[in-house]
Amino acid sequence: MTKYDEYESPLAHRYASNEIKKIFSPRERASTWRKLWLWLAEAEKELSLTQITDQALEGLRSNLIVSDGAFQVIAQEERIRRHDVMSHIYALEKDAPDAAGIIHIGVTDNADLIFMRDALRLILPKLAKVIHNLSRFALKYKDLPTLAFTHYQAAQPISLGRRAAQWVQDLAMDLEDIEYVLAGLKFRGAQGTTGTQASFVEIFRGDTSKIDRLNEILCDKAGFETCYDISTQTYTRKVDLRIANALSAFGATAIRIATDIRHLAHDKILDEPHEATQTGSSAMAFKSNPMRSERICSLGRKLSNISANFSDTFSSQWLERTLDDSAIRRIDIPEIFLLSDALLILLDDVTNGIVVFPAMIRAQLEEELPFMATENIIMKLVNHGISRQEAHERIRVHSRETVKTMKEDGKRNDLIARIRGDDFFKPIWDELDGMLDPKLFIGRSAEIVERYCGSGATLMGKLDKYKVYIDSTATATLAV
Repeated sequence: MTKYDEYESPLAHRYASNEIKKIFSPRERASTWRKLWLWLAEAEKELSLTQITDQALEGLRSNLIVSDGAFQVIAQEERIRRHDVMSHIYALEKDAPDAAGIIHIGVTDNADLIFMRDALRLILPKLAKVIHNLSRFALKYKDLPTLAFTHYQAAQPISLGRRAAQWVQDLAMDLEDIEYVLAGLKFRGAQGTTGTQASFVEIFRGDTSKIDRLNEILCDKAGFETCYDISTQTYTRKVDLRIANALSAFGATAIRIATDIRHLAHDKILDEPHEATQTGSSAMAFKSNPMRSERICSLGRKLSNISANFSDTFSSQWLERTLDDSAIRRIDIPEIFLLSDALLILLDDVTNGIVVFPAMIRAQLEEELPFMATENIIMKLVNHGISRQEAHERIRVHSRETVKTMKEDGKRNDLIARIRGDDFFKPIWDELDGMLDPKLFIGRSAEIVERYCGSGATLMGKLDKYKVYIDSTATATLAV
């Protein structure tokens, strides 16, 4: 049997990066448990716990990375014990017999906090890079008029850069939310089996100041500022839910952006990057589909909805802890980060290579611009002393006839030609061409983009901490 004969998650195999997969790998998890047990033993020795010997500590330090052989022992023991942590302790005692008897299981729930912190630190710079990509795009096209759509019907024009600035703002909100949950992440520390620290009161013979110092040392070793004030047998699963909510919201943003790109690709006004050898359809050789954006929508749908699992897991915990959180968290915690990572790889690739077709943008505009100009035409007529109501009625009739021929006969928009052929509008004939300049209709689009995405803008300040990563990291490459 080879790997092709067993199921393998496409999320790991096809979409996520090696860096994120390593954080949630079996070896990283098992080895982190061993680090936690070492840190606890080192801290206890520092606090004068005499049963922690130098030989025991050296045995732990020498076996921090779990070997393939140890994994075989763990698998065998778990089949017997039906308890993963005890199986890992048994394997470590075999590797480091001098440490047998001093390994505590009370700190293993800290491991997921470490993994989530490290994963958040990995994805935040990637998100910042996508924001940077789109900010440059928005600035480049800040004053290129394009047709806007409300209700997916033609509306007053906007600039292409102004549209992209909306995407940027949504992603910046995600950046803020994810930074917030990372900044608020704390350690569980050594809290005992139900969070009362009773076992540590016994170990330190009632000297509770040593328990506080123990947790300070553990936080320092693990790289956390402090512990949660209240824990039970586990840290509260509300922590997982808060992180999941932030990442799920990013998933929704990814769908929003990619859906817009798919619509615009349909209209042929822009496109995502394509390789020369990329095949759009196995049947229709001419096709060039927005497969990256479609994949973003697919993975984003999974990410944006997965927070419901975290909500259910948190709310279904009974009293001080029940184990129905275990199996689902083994699946959901890695997946929510692998999904986020995969989406950021795709978004980096797409946003760094969007292709714009100005001629198609202009052609699309010209089909609707005469309608957009009608309000200005009416105002010009009023300035010439003509009744607004009469001007409105003439425009209404010509517009309806124009729409009728466009829809029923497939003709081009001839509203301006109709106006030029109606003597009623003769006072403003010479002004019509000037009223059809698309830039007259995009308001302060360019200024808005500059103020939000330009140098000196608040957004750029938020990206400063990621500048080294942004400047030194090449555009992400898709595995498939």
